[in-house]
Amino acid sequence: MVTGTGTEVGKTYVTASVARARGAHARKPRQSFDPADPTTDADLLAAACGEPVERVCPRHRWLPLPMAPPMAADALGLPAIHLADLVRELDLPETGTTLVEGAGGLLSPLAHDGDTRNLIVSVAPRAVVLVAAAGLGTIGLVRLCAAVLDPAPIVYLNRFDEADNLHRRNAEWLRTREGLEVVTDLESLSERLAARY
Repeated sequence: MVTGTGTEVGKTYVTASVARARGAHARKPRQSFDPADPTTDADLLAAACGEPVERVCPRHRWLPLPMAPPMAADALGLPAIHLADLVRELDLPETGTTLVEGAGGLLSPLAHDGDTRNLIVSVAPRAVVLVAAAGLGTIGLVRLCAAVLDPAPIVYLNRFDEADNLHRRNAEWLRTREGLEVVTDLESLSERLAARY
């Protein structure tokens, strides 16, 4: 599972990059998007893993409104979204690695009856990647998310700059004070995931 501390932290970039590097499958159970944007998250993930976009995210789960999925469904007058349906529709391959990307932050609503944390519990993945910004404010957000995840996530600090003193200190704090597994480059993340399979 790939989740994040919030929206726009780079979940899709990370998921697509790792899927491409490892030859993995990718899934996104539900997506909401701006209809003016010609490329959705599912498009990017499908291009990265070489699967049809409808297999990555079923077309009836696309919501052309940039809001949390259940809010978008309500605003569009669509039926309620149930977590069990999203899990059933994941169409997980029997072989290989599959990366499943949530929507918004870890505790943002994904369905009318659950969030990405609930999806993680339902799917029981071998690993959870928590994507976070590398800069100011990330320690509190990572701690809040890690506190409700079991097992503990692999934290990926996106847009990490080794020359940035704050970025380095954030990574070190999360490793030493919080005891979290923290990576700052995609190659290391891919290696950590490979080691778990």
